[in-house]
Amino acid sequence: QVQLVESGGGSVQAGGSLSLSCAASGRTFSSYAMGWFRQAPGKEREFVAAISRSGGNIYYADSVKGRFTISRDNAKNTVYLQMNSLKPEDTAVYYCATELNYKSSQVPYEDSRRYDYWGQGTQVTVSS
Repeated sequence: QVQLVESGGGSVQAGGSLSLSCAASGRTFSSYAMGWFRQAPGKEREFVAAISRSGGNIYYADSVKGRFTISRDNAKNTVYLQMNSLKPEDTAVYYCATELNYKSSQVPYEDSRRYDYWGQGTQVTVSS
């Protein structure tokens, strides 16, 4: 089993920045893609960013492209999300997830069904 714990959430003004971290523990040697998703009150959970095991493939939602940066450090079993130029519409609970069982391109990185384990989430609030 893999446990994921997000940290770094908080409240910022529009235009500000936050850095999220997701520390994984357990059987992380088999981790493939890592992803970030978010869910705002009354909204569906949506894809934010994903990164392949080696970091060679990175995907972003159009809504965050150019503002957010995903990265990972496999030696530290950690995935990061640097969020810049934050907007009120970025307000949500942010979840990290890991793909433990490889699923192939039949299930794209943007699809939450690709991932096997999820963190508890961390709140990000952006005020105007």
